[in-house]
Amino acid sequence: MTCKDRILSEEYLDLITDYDLLDEIVEETGIDACYRMLDAGVGIFYINKNDIPPLSIGFYGYSNIPKLYGLMQTEGLSFDLSCLTAMGNIRIQEPPLALQGSGVIIGFIDTGIRYQEDVFRREDGRTRIVSIWDQTIQTGEPPEGFLYGTEYKRADIDRALASESPLSIVPSTDTNGHGTSLASAAAGSILDQGLAFRGAAPRADIAVVKLKGAKSYLREYYLIDDEAAAYQENDIMEAVNYLQRMAVAYTRPVVIVIGLGTNMGSHDGTSSLASYLDIVAGRRSRAVVVCGGNEGDREHHYDGAMPKSVELRVEESMKGFCAELWGSLPDAYAVQIRSPGGEVSPIIDFRNGINREVSFIFERTRIQIGIVLVERDAGDPLVFMRFENPTPGIWTVDVQPATRMMRGRGVFHMWLPIDDFLEHPVTFLTPSPDTTLTEPANASQVITVSAYDSYADSWYASSGRGYTRSGVIKPELSAPGVRVPTIFGEQSGSSLAAALAAGCVAQFLEWAVVRGNAPALDSRGTKSFLIQGASRTGNLIYPDRRWGYGRIDISGTFETLARI
Repeated sequence: MTCKDRILSEEYLDLITDYDLLDEIVEETGIDACYRMLDAGVGIFYINKNDIPPLSIGFYGYSNIPKLYGLMQTEGLSFDLSCLTAMGNIRIQEPPLALQGSGVIIGFIDTGIRYQEDVFRREDGRTRIVSIWDQTIQTGEPPEGFLYGTEYKRADIDRALASESPLSIVPSTDTNGHGTSLASAAAGSILDQGLAFRGAAPRADIAVVKLKGAKSYLREYYLIDDEAAAYQENDIMEAVNYLQRMAVAYTRPVVIVIGLGTNMGSHDGTSSLASYLDIVAGRRSRAVVVCGGNEGDREHHYDGAMPKSVELRVEESMKGFCAELWGSLPDAYAVQIRSPGGEVSPIIDFRNGINREVSFIFERTRIQIGIVLVERDAGDPLVFMRFENPTPGIWTVDVQPATRMMRGRGVFHMWLPIDDFLEHPVTFLTPSPDTTLTEPANASQVITVSAYDSYADSWYASSGRGYTRSGVIKPELSAPGVRVPTIFGEQSGSSLAAALAAGCVAQFLEWAVVRGNAPALDSRGTKSFLIQGASRTGNLIYPDRRWGYGRIDISGTFETLARI
């Protein structure tokens, strides 16, 4: 069996690791596994499930198990060309600069793209898409240096567009519409038969990675319904590597857009994906733009200090959900769980072992609890709770010190899954709207964007809020995320805000890198320039948990540069 077969097989676990000798160990021991080095010391290990214990944090470690990410759009998609309008939500450049993203590649990691649409073509009818890596199609050649999926180059797409049956030549498409929506908002353009449409960077080229869906064993582990769109952390990391390589292959700046998010993780920028994004964002001619998520008003975050009783409302019968509790050093944490019917679990702390399972006989509920004294990447205590068949009603998690004397402040945060990952509503009775940015928006070097309503001139209540769990200032900028014009009509969500922001970044990189004004610019430098030019109102103190350093304003950035 080849490594590609193992990557795609449901019989193999995917593990993220930075242990460089794994490939040698696999060869020497002869175990049924393979190891792929990704980039910058990060690799993925694929191993037969029959050869190893079942998935658990206690055995494999929290950061090694891929997290699952969902789509960050709050409204459904309906195709209607009559809804195409001019892009007017954000101040763009006018002559003499008239920047439109020329010479820049905007890369989307998402659900794919409907490449046949006119908004993605040049005036002569040829495509503006330089490549599509479809991770779901295994019949063609993968990109050079990668092991799965099929890559379609610009020539392939142009050949498909010239035929009567494009999908017979390039069968990649976007059945969901999320990726196409983002691409059209960021880089779409059309002027035909009286219909005008313009994205934020209408002359930028486009690259696309269509992610393959998460494996069934991970959906089962995280108790995510099969119908929910869910994507693995390691596949997203592969996609980031593919796109960032284009800066060298095409000798052009690349903007990577991520309109995905999850509540799984430490929320301090130390997850595997966040750490890798920071590495990529530090390389010249790259910029990474990440949405802040739509969890601001979902009641999925709680913060407090122990001892504390945290109440969760489970509204209907469901197969289950996961919850994470992240503490802070030097404290050690213990939990005791009370069911709606009054059954109480034992007190579970570090002295009781790494993994425990609690069964509530009258409730027919089983809870698996994994406790990590010091999580490898974040360096803080973690309690991972997996509720199977939870009874509807109010569940209580009593959080208390694991030792008699509390050594620190006892501060902790808890997160429930993102909305799309819950079969039925599960919420905290006393939630906090702050620290609700989804991962990987907490990565320090990326440009994190929250969303506001440009029509009502107000905050978008669903948008995630900062700061990170460790107090780092996030988001840095806000952008329109309500009724954003796309090829499907007006759409809303923080992913749309990230798309518009990415178009602005492409405009700036055209000036900085393509035109040679700052050829060594990276994501951090780009972010600093955009912060300088951001639009700010007088009634707020910046930075702000919602607005960051202000509303993105590319014209304001150049006005600031002109004054220097």
